[in-house]
Amino acid sequence: MKTILRVRNIVKEWNGTSLFENVSLDVTEGERLALFGRNGAGKTTLLRILLGDEAPTSGQVEYDLPLEEHGWLKQQDTVDGSRTALEVAQQASPKHWDLKQELGQLEADLADPEKDMEHHLERYGELMDEYERLQGFAWESEVEKALTRMGMPAQTWSIAYSDLSGGQKTRVRLAGLMVRQPKLLVLDEPTNHLDAESLLWLEQWLSTYPGTLLFVSHDRAFLDQVATSIVELTSTGIGRYKGGYKEYKAQKEREQREQEASYRKQELAKQALEETIRNYREWFHQAHRSASKVEVAITQSFYKAKAKKNISRYHAKEKELERLEANRVEQPREAPSLHMKLSDSGFQAKYLLRTEQVDFSYDDHVIVKNLNLNVARGERLAVRGPNGIGKTTLLRLLTGQLEPQMGTITANPQLNIGYFSQELEQLPEDQTLLDSLLALPTMTQTEARTVLGCFLFAKEDVFKRIGTLSMGEKCRVAFLRLYFSGANLLVLDEPTNYFDIETREIVEDSLRRYDGALVLVSHDRELVRCTATRLLDMKPGGGYEIYEGTADEKQEDERSRIREPKDQEEREERLRLQLRLTELMGMTGTSEENEEFLSDIRRIRAKLDQLNDPDI
Repeated sequence: MKTILRVRNIVKEWNGTSLFENVSLDVTEGERLALFGRNGAGKTTLLRILLGDEAPTSGQVEYDLPLEEHGWLKQQDTVDGSRTALEVAQQASPKHWDLKQELGQLEADLADPEKDMEHHLERYGELMDEYERLQGFAWESEVEKALTRMGMPAQTWSIAYSDLSGGQKTRVRLAGLMVRQPKLLVLDEPTNHLDAESLLWLEQWLSTYPGTLLFVSHDRAFLDQVATSIVELTSTGIGRYKGGYKEYKAQKEREQREQEASYRKQELAKQALEETIRNYREWFHQAHRSASKVEVAITQSFYKAKAKKNISRYHAKEKELERLEANRVEQPREAPSLHMKLSDSGFQAKYLLRTEQVDFSYDDHVIVKNLNLNVARGERLAVRGPNGIGKTTLLRLLTGQLEPQMGTITANPQLNIGYFSQELEQLPEDQTLLDSLLALPTMTQTEARTVLGCFLFAKEDVFKRIGTLSMGEKCRVAFLRLYFSGANLLVLDEPTNYFDIETREIVEDSLRRYDGALVLVSHDRELVRCTATRLLDMKPGGGYEIYEGTADEKQEDERSRIREPKDQEEREERLRLQLRLTELMGMTGTSEENEEFLSDIRRIRAKLDQLNDPDI
């Protein structure tokens, strides 16, 4: 396959400190490479270097593709917010967009009687011929189709880009790139804010993308579905691993085991050599002393020869030790990671929160209608649904930030809610990290620094003002506040959006061990799969469906219905008849009514017999 991008010995430094070095990489046609690494490793910086937006400190980047064949979805966009959603999607195709703009300007000029009509008509004809040659009208249709596929219906196309949600902005920019189909597509966190339906569509589209794909994502399921290889960026270079995240993790674990075995073998060899060197040194000194004490010449020469032989062996073993040190295998060390254990207040009541026939709407947008829900201690409820359905609004209802328009929400008097907001607006941004902890009763500076260290805030970091932190750091602060909340109900709205995969897995483990109740909204499918034991799927128009089980169990149930629709229908019919039979057996009434009940019982039993034995 043809190599379209070559990277050789890239080094990047910030203020004299190395961010990464020794980065060499070849990207070939048709690959789908995931650029992987911890938060702060420099993934976005490397993408900027590869696409010419930033210069490396040293090293070379060579392209075999013209820049116009590159397409880039940046994590932080620089789009004109006054443009409509449709216009932003169209801007991803510069040739078509520029022609369309010039045609629009000429149409405005032609409407002005003071303009030179003949000249403008001639120019308009030339541009229209060029626009038709580029299949401009078909392109406009393709942009509209792509927006629709990405969950942006026609009524959203005229909305100003700045007024769109984060998820909508991502979908608009992706739609533009889909139509343009550059030969090298670079995506920086494309899954952020996308709902499940859009994610699945994007996975399918990228898995069959005809060009080359280079992307950054912390979504493990997305990596498994899309990536053909993972390239891991560290401060000392880059490593390549075939397959998706599961294969990468298995290979890393194997590397860790091999390094540990090599290190132990090396240390044993080193100890043996050092012991041998000590023995030869001692034998040399002993032989030398013996030679100096003996007066007989022949005996003296024997001891001197023995001493010389021992010193030769001593020097040989020293050389062997030097070679061992030169090829030293470093002791495996774990990189600093988040240490977090969430605990509740030991509250033992069964039910924490109950909603009864709750309705809530924004103007004509019905969020929930006739919602009946119990949240019990120890439950793990995941709230799911497409973007804009009202998941965050439901969480605000449950936490008391909004009042229901009809129905009641009853909280246990001892309920203590810990709320993680997607927008992180509840953080005290004017305080330093250290001051925010010292405000807690009985908190000492030593204890505060220890706790901050567990959340990866070390040394001078503790004096940073919360408002100046990155989004990933602010998320750690939000979890730090939950750590001290003693909450018996955690309500989490997109808690892992800005975490790397290692931190996500630590958060998952902490949530699994948490004894209180959990209500969760997340686009991270692995987080929902690993933690949720109950699902609430929100539907358009305020409807909802509660499933008593995990995401894997529901998926298997849905597959079973597709595989065995008749069997599923019969099971449901049998259950319905059994419930009705139980109800009839407990009924009493007048003699006529009892006769009717008996007739129904006989009929239901006959039907059940037929379902149990189709040959009857």
